[in-house]
Amino acid sequence: MKLSPRSFRGAPASAYTRLWRRPGITRSIIAGIVGAAAMLPAAPATAQDSYPSRPVRLVVGFGAGGPTDIPARFIADKLGNLLGQRIIVENKTGAAGMLATRDVLAQPADGYNLLLCTHFESINTVLYKNPGFKLSDIAPVSLIAKYYYGLALSNAVPANTVEELLAYAKARPGEVSYGTLGAGSAQEIMARQFERLAGISMNRIPFRTGSQVMPDLIAGRVHFYVSPTIAVVPPHQAKQLKIIGVTSPARLNGLPDVPTLKEKGIDYVRYGFLGICAREGTPPAIVSQLNRHIVSIVATPDYRELIEKGGSLPEASTPAELGQVIAQTLDDVAATIREFGLQQE
Repeated sequence: MKLSPRSFRGAPASAYTRLWRRPGITRSIIAGIVGAAAMLPAAPATAQDSYPSRPVRLVVGFGAGGPTDIPARFIADKLGNLLGQRIIVENKTGAAGMLATRDVLAQPADGYNLLLCTHFESINTVLYKNPGFKLSDIAPVSLIAKYYYGLALSNAVPANTVEELLAYAKARPGEVSYGTLGAGSAQEIMARQFERLAGISMNRIPFRTGSQVMPDLIAGRVHFYVSPTIAVVPPHQAKQLKIIGVTSPARLNGLPDVPTLKEKGIDYVRYGFLGICAREGTPPAIVSQLNRHIVSIVATPDYRELIEKGGSLPEASTPAELGQVIAQTLDDVAATIREFGLQQE
């Protein structure tokens, strides 16, 4: 084997040229070094280089078929195709989404357990004295949607507008019932705020999931429900219930005939969000990979159609931007929870 400094072309010149010129180094010694190096195995790939090498869980803290579950399953299906691994959606309901959050945060920070994160993470950290996690335990990946709320009214109530509902409720204090998803949920917070702003008094009826509210609302067993629009637009279009107002700053494309509360003289604008999160400590390369794919899915026409049809807005983000939304949500709800004395053990 004929060796010269050219034999190391492509290697760092500073290292091999110095080796070649070093006193006492012969061609046979260098040949042995080169041969031994050639026989060394390639460095093993790191875990994140091969991510994902097995199925990934996406844990949803609310029931199947609801306004969080539908977008989650769409994202999971498309994300699985892009990653080359199945994304398994697991509905882990209970404790206003905290069971799902705790589940994901109890798993290794390796990207194999993801959370469909919502405003409930922020709410729960201030609503409960010991929720079992901190917002800093969560690693944001990307937003997937922002949504506004619709004021859904049972057909059993003889009112078709906000003004008519207020007149009906004022004439019957405590008779109009409203559904919530447990104490301190976004639905309860907004219903209480609406009561205060409108000067009415309603009767609270708790449910575990939004999918449990809908049959009772349609049947007239509960009268009023503040819900993400995606859950109430289909029955509204089927004339099974009425949406009499929305919490958006302007009318929604999916509900052009429904006025905003601001139009009715009630200065009330609120939105919720859906995102994908992981556990803090997940390798940045994995977070970046997930973010890149999710952003591309949110931009597709099929996803936009699904989300906009329900009166929501498809929106992706950077991890940092989602982190800012989560922090802002905490600031927004903290004062209300203190005002109504909703904090729990």
